[in-house]
Amino acid sequence: MNFSLYIAKRYLFTRTSNNAINIITIIASFGVIVGSLALFIILSGFSGLRTFSYSLLDASDPDIKISVVKGKSFFIDDDIQNILENNSSIKVSSKIIEERVFLEYKSKNEIAYIKGVEENYAQITNIDSTLSVGNWLEKEYLKTAVVGRTIAAKLSLGVRSFGEPLSIMIPKPGTGFINPTNAFYKTNVQIVGLYTGTEDFEGKYVFVNLEEAKRLLRFKENQVTAIELKLTDDLLADEFAEELQQKLGDTFKVQTKEQLNEVFYKVINTENFVSYLIFTLIVIIALFNVVGAIIMMIIDKKQNLKTLFNLGTTIKEIKRIFVLQGFLLTITGMVIGLLIGVIAVFIQIKFGFFMITENLPYPVEFRLSNLFIVIFTITTLGFIAAKIASSRISKEFVEK
Repeated sequence: MNFSLYIAKRYLFTRTSNNAINIITIIASFGVIVGSLALFIILSGFSGLRTFSYSLLDASDPDIKISVVKGKSFFIDDDIQNILENNSSIKVSSKIIEERVFLEYKSKNEIAYIKGVEENYAQITNIDSTLSVGNWLEKEYLKTAVVGRTIAAKLSLGVRSFGEPLSIMIPKPGTGFINPTNAFYKTNVQIVGLYTGTEDFEGKYVFVNLEEAKRLLRFKENQVTAIELKLTDDLLADEFAEELQQKLGDTFKVQTKEQLNEVFYKVINTENFVSYLIFTLIVIIALFNVVGAIIMMIIDKKQNLKTLFNLGTTIKEIKRIFVLQGFLLTITGMVIGLLIGVIAVFIQIKFGFFMITENLPYPVEFRLSNLFIVIFTITTLGFIAAKIASSRISKEFVEK
């Protein structure tokens, strides 16, 4: 066994006659354990929160959205149709008609967006999986709609009540004098489903069949506001979007899910990074205890070091003893902390002891990448702390 490593292990795992040093070493180990545990738990928590948040976006946004740069709508001609039909990367496509509307139910009013979708829309997003009450739209049932929970709460809408319908209105286009008694295009629908999701999403849309939206907005055949796509491999969305943008030209805007929710993605990733920095700072503070423990050990073992030096051990080898001791102390604490952290994460995944709401456990996710991040962070900082502490050793110090 390497001489320096052997001595370092003896110093670390053998109790000294000085109880103060034993206590300081225990405190230093405890600090590394808690720091490693906290850092891993936080990273796992943010991984779970990010995955949970992205799953909500899977229900509200497609992999790719095609819209027009100028104006609100466009016509799907043969060229666009051929580009979409002859692309093997596209799994499903759906025409979309979306417009801002007024909602009226009994004596209550609200502003939202109507979103007309084709029958296959549930294959593009997971919107049908978010329904808390009722069913998704069915083609054979006309004059039906699915609304968000926030809209339903504001308007006191009943689902499947089949009483007074929800009125959807949009101002008629044109200039000049407008007859106030006939200023809107209007349609009445019955609510057959209630969807959930992010706060903005729940309060934004009233989903109806594409034909119903077309009749309300007086759109012509093949006139839409957007086309939404589901890809066979959503991991290649960025490359696909660039390729499709080149084919469609500058008159169209091709956006990925990340581009549609750019602010959301930035906030999630920034929070994760900032939390990592904060808890890394806590780990650095905890490692000051390691520095203190090693320095105290150096002072306590001064006579032993002098003996080793007289027997031919070099100052470099003596320094290496305490570098390895600090490194071993850090590694031992880190392994214990990570072991506790991994167990805690799997317990939360299995049993959900910590809850966000009554029915929603706090999402956590075990990722090897988080494990490697913690190992890299702790070992690097631990090695630096050990080097700082061992730098106190010099020939003059040993011989004095």
